[in-house]
This record gives sequence, structure tokens and C-alpha cells, in this order.
Amino acid sequence: MKRFFQPVVKDASSKKPTISASSSSVKESEITKETAAVDEEKKEATKKEPLKFLTWNANSLLLRIKNNWPEFSKFIENHDPDVIAIQEVRMPAAGSKGAPKNPRELKDDTKSSREEKQVIMRALSTPPFKNYNVWWSLSDMKYAGTALFIKKCIQPKKVSFSLDETGTKHEPDGRVILAEFESFRLLNTYAPNNGWKEEESSFQRRRKWDKRMLEFVLRTCDKPLVWCGDVNVSHQDIDVSHPEFFSAANLNGYVPPNKEDCGQPGFTLSERKRFGTILKEGKLVDAYRYMHKDKDMQCGFSWSGNPIGKYRGKRMRIDYFIVSEKTQRQDTGMRNSWTRDRIRRFLRE
Repeated sequence: MKRFFQPVVKDASSKKPTISASSSSVKESEITKETAAVDEEKKEATKKEPLKFLTWNANSLLLRIKNNWPEFSKFIENHDPDVIAIQEVRMPAAGSKGAPKNPRELKDDTKSSREEKQVIMRALSTPPFKNYNVWWSLSDMKYAGTALFIKKCIQPKKVSFSLDETGTKHEPDGRVILAEFESFRLLNTYAPNNGWKEEESSFQRRRKWDKRMLEFVLRTCDKPLVWCGDVNVSHQDIDVSHPEFFSAANLNGYVPPNKEDCGQPGFTLSERKRFGTILKEGKLVDAYRYMHKDKDMQCGFSWSGNPIGKYRGKRMRIDYFIVSEKTQRQDTGMRNSWTRDRIRRFLRE
């Protein structure tokens, strides 16, 4: 057999290669340039801001991946949002039983949790989702939780997970992700449900949430706000398909002591008043209602989970985009991006 490669004759006089001082300085210069280029890219990514947003209450991200992922993927490909805000991901936070949890990471310390995490990570590693960075805010169990997807070409200045001023603590049940950009803040929330009965403490929990939301919007008025997500309230009669039905709704005949707490959770007079106060005091606008003055019985609602109403076409709008009034006065282009046809809602089933 012929040899295709001839042995190389060693040169006894040869020496090990050395790098001259000039060669070394050239390489160092090249490395410096590369580092500077990377830093410049990061700066540019920080300067670039999202203009196209989508919010979706997934009602279990794992189930949506198993049952609706092709449809959702196609939806994302068609609309190409810069930001995807998700509520009710319903994935537990990392950490073994009895140990402190890490609400920014998916649980993977058991066989079942590892398998579920793999399902999610595989789905997010394929187009179009591989083009996004993901931030998680998770509950200790399969309950509530939020996620925020931001295109990799866009870098927020800061991401936190609480309504509090310091932002150091993580919001219980993973209900908040707050991203700060150069010219505005983006808030993704899954607000707690008001519940039916005062003695179950859900009324108090919702009142506390609304109080903290009011404090938040007043404290952060230095920048415009884009607030999106499941706010679990229908502000006006136009925001429900059948106002009288939802106003009179009750659970097993129970009537709360306070008349303003009567009705379907999310449509009680008490909740609606508090929500109105948040909008007014925070100088905020319901973007969808700003652009759609009339009731839309086909596409104007996002929830139909009432035990009776879901079978009778009775629905509510509890998923919102809320923006600062100042965006209308200061930047028409930005306002249009936030409030016109670029705002999309993927309605849950």
C-alpha cells in the first residue's frame, strides 16, 4: 500500500517556537479590541429597547408545551414580539424538600422535576424561543409563577422580582418580574384572585396587593411604565360580557358582609374602585380600552372560567396592557407601539 503521508525529517537545529515581544503585543492588542467590541455590543444591547410586547396567562406552561406549542410557536413567529410576558407558569422553584428555594430556577432535584424541566428547556431551545433570554419568578410548588422572555439583542438595565422599594426580596408565589430599560420600566404581574369569602383571607390578601401596587406606581413615576399581565380584575361594565350576571354571582349562596365585596371575584365593586384609583393616581391608561371604545363580544375578553358562565358564553377581560399617560404626550411612536396593533394577547382556552 502506498503511503499518502511521508514522514517529516527532524531538523536537529530547530528550536521550539517563541513569541516575540512585538508578536505578543499584537495579540494583546487584538484581545483588547475583541473585548472592547463585546463591551460595545453589550452597551448597544442595553440602549436598544423593546417596542413589541405580548402577554399570556398560560395556565401551566408545561401543559401548553405538551398540548399547544406548535400553535403558540407559530403565533410568536408571525408576530415576532420583543418581549413575552407569561403568567401562571405553574412550575416549582429549585430546591429540595425542606431546603430554601431558588425562585429564579426550575426545580430539578427529583426524577419527575428533571423530566419536566427537560421538556421545558427543549421547547425553549428551538426557534423562535431560542432567540430569547428567560427570567423566572416561581412559587415553591406548582402554583402561580411568572416568566419574562426578552430578545437576546435587547438587554434590560436591571431585572428584579418584587414591588418593594429595595427589590431585594422575591415576591411570594412568583407574582412579579420588573425589567428596567433606559427610558421605561416593564412590569409583568400575576395578581392574586380576590376569592369569594372574606373569612378565607383572600379579600385581605387582594386589598394588600392593591395597596402595594398603588404605592409602587406612585414611587416609580420618574419613568414611564408598561404594566402587563393577568391583573385579575375587570375595571368597567364594558370589560365583561354580562355585567348583571357577574355582579350577582355567588358561591353556594354565600353573601359577603360588605356589599361592595359581592359578585364574581375580579368584578366586585371594591376591586374595581381600587383598580381605578391605581390608574388615576398613577396616571396610567388601559391601552386596549383606549384603542377600543366599544364592547367586542368576539375578541374583547380573555377569561371564561366562571363555573356556570363558561358554558353560557359569559366572559371577562382580566388580562391587560397598562401604560403611563406621559407616553401619549412625549412619544407618539412609542405610544403606538405599546397601544395599537402591536399589542397582542394570546387568549387562553
